[in-house]
Amino acid sequence: MTSEKEYQEKIRRLGTLVGEIDRVPGGLAGGAARELTQVLMEVHSAGLERMMEIAFESGAPGEAIIRKFGQDPIVRNLLFLYSLHPEDLEARVLKALESAGVYLRKHDSTVELVSIEEGSVRLRLHSSGRGCGSTTKNLKSAIEAIIYELAPDVASVEIFDPSEASASGFVPLGDLLKQSLPGQMAAVHGPANGAD
Repeated sequence: MTSEKEYQEKIRRLGTLVGEIDRVPGGLAGGAARELTQVLMEVHSAGLERMMEIAFESGAPGEAIIRKFGQDPIVRNLLFLYSLHPEDLEARVLKALESAGVYLRKHDSTVELVSIEEGSVRLRLHSSGRGCGSTTKNLKSAIEAIIYELAPDVASVEIFDPSEASASGFVPLGDLLKQSLPGQMAAVHGPANGAD
């Protein structure tokens, strides 16, 4: 049986070979190889999609099998390759954050999802502030690794740590607007007691 590491290596090799096909000088061989790859991907995709449909149509037992497909490291990567993973991106990111939470609690930290837009994930890290900058960097790296493992189709991950911002003197624009709003209102409307 193929291990997850061997499977990942085969996926990387596949990507390399497809790239090499694209570099083949013009001619029938390069075009035929690209077409062969495309048709093979379409055939596999149609077959896998139909297998998922058959499992789903069989009711609860099939749905349980589909969930297991989505959790298996090798099968889930194959499903990603063909855009057939049973869970949507947000569900997989939330699952990754739940997994990351176990690691973060050991470092007296938490992470929260701010947004997911067009595949880009924005997170807020709440760290104890007792560690050094390298600790925060390690926490961010661990969070990213867990997210990309469960959701490799994420386009980017941005992690904001408010404690880093306050230490650097950076103040988010939203905070500045909140602080300056009462002063602006007084300037527009005059003093609160109505005196000139």
